[in-house]
Amino acid sequence: MMDQVNLGMIGGGTVGSGVVHALQQNAELMTSRTGVLIRLAKVAVKALDEPRPYPIPRVLMTTDWQAVVNDPQIQMVTELVGGTTLARTIVLAALRLGKPVITANKALLSAHGEELFAAAAKHGTNLYYEASVCGGIPIIKALREGFVGNRITHLYGIVNGTCNYILTRMKLEGADFDTVLKDAQAQGYAEAEPSLDVDGHDAQHKIGILASLAHGFWVNPKDIYVEGIRHISRIDIQFADRLGYTIKLLGIIKILPAATTKSRKPGSTAGARVQVSVYPTLVPNTHVLANVNHVFNAVFVRGNIVGDTLFYGRGAGKDATASAVLSDLVDAALDLKFATPHRIPPFAPHEKAGAVARIEDVVSRYFVRLSVSDVPGTLARITRILGEARIGISSVIQPEGHEGESVPLILMLHTAASGTVTAALSTISKLPVVKASPVLLRVETFE
Repeated sequence: MMDQVNLGMIGGGTVGSGVVHALQQNAELMTSRTGVLIRLAKVAVKALDEPRPYPIPRVLMTTDWQAVVNDPQIQMVTELVGGTTLARTIVLAALRLGKPVITANKALLSAHGEELFAAAAKHGTNLYYEASVCGGIPIIKALREGFVGNRITHLYGIVNGTCNYILTRMKLEGADFDTVLKDAQAQGYAEAEPSLDVDGHDAQHKIGILASLAHGFWVNPKDIYVEGIRHISRIDIQFADRLGYTIKLLGIIKILPAATTKSRKPGSTAGARVQVSVYPTLVPNTHVLANVNHVFNAVFVRGNIVGDTLFYGRGAGKDATASAVLSDLVDAALDLKFATPHRIPPFAPHEKAGAVARIEDVVSRYFVRLSVSDVPGTLARITRILGEARIGISSVIQPEGHEGESVPLILMLHTAASGTVTAALSTISKLPVVKASPVLLRVETFE
């Protein structure tokens, strides 16, 4: 029965130095709670003198990651370098040696997760990845362990703090997207090149991991429908608020009704088609997710036994991520101590017949903003096209006081298939009275 586990860390930047600092603070506490001392033995870094938020003792550092992974005295490895190329090589090298790996790398898991989980199983070890999704929120552990007796029917996540910060400021201050983005970059909430966040790709990585874990088949990132928030304007947020909604970038995972899957019996999720999407969504102001603001994340999970649950907290940053890494370090150390490397498998492919639904088949309600000429007959032309497509209109807003060649026209549409709505809007956009591309946002009812 081992009482000490030697840890090798690859990556000593923001997250890596945060983990070192957290271990220095709480290693004694963790030992008293678990009976296992986690000893940091070596840290591989790009450069010994690179700036980092927290210092790493010089005696621990090396620039040779192979010297860390291959050291027979090191029993588990933490990968915190980021990216998908070198990180994949490092993780596979450690797994082939039978060493458990702890990673915070969502992009790596999104791109190569299936391969890495298979390698862990083949070599009798495990891969831990709590820190890869939502920072300090223990959503991976909840899905793997806390909800192991539930079918996850719905999951909605605000999983990107940058987008949530931007949308929050736009609503609270009536500011434009570009203005808030520049301020977010100045404060360090957004990268100088913000595409990964604002175009939805960071959320895509995270939602793909959660969908795979919840539904038991590996979700290819290419199958996830993704929209970012660049096209969201101040006027969209204002009109959404007037209608009783807040716009949030949501990751959505939900089982489509049994009627859409002919081979599936009602009440069963076997062979289900699952919506896995990321897009800006109108959330009712009365729903708890509408009040998750600034850089905070939240994940709303509905299980068929437990019902509705909510996880809330900081989704990024060196300390929140370090907290999740520490949790995985303890799990890995205990699994080593008690020789239970597959106590909870990293990913259980329990539903191989499942599939990701096409966005065209997903049914929802819609918010549509058109820029139109303020001339008689405009609304009639638009409603005729929607009527021919059998799309109902629940409300229309055409505000007064707008000057210029065009005015905004806001439509709230009843439930319809996404493909039907986008086809109708394509026809509408070709009308001479329509002066700009329509803005289409989906409305979530959480039913």
